[in-house]
Amino acid sequence: MMLYTVLPYVSKAFDIYSLMLVAYVLMSWVPAVQTSAVGRFLQKVCEPYLGIFRKFIPPIGMIDISPIVAIFLLNFIKAGLFIVIQKVYFMFM
Repeated sequence: MMLYTVLPYVSKAFDIYSLMLVAYVLMSWVPAVQTSAVGRFLQKVCEPYLGIFRKFIPPIGMIDISPIVAIFLLNFIKAGLFIVIQKVYFMFM
């Protein structure tokens, strides 16, 4: 029964971080928002994760596609983590 109480919280955490990434990317279009308190917070939270992808994925023209790859991988990790949590849970039942 504990499995079904943990999974929604894990899912929400991944969903919230994905939304934070989207908000951070959209903020790049409005430079004034980047210097606000929310902008600085999102930069501290999102940039370490996005920085990993920016090292390996060059921009295509003026478009940075690394956030798309980062969000895709985040969803892939979320699905994999769900499988691992379920396997571990049922192993100890």
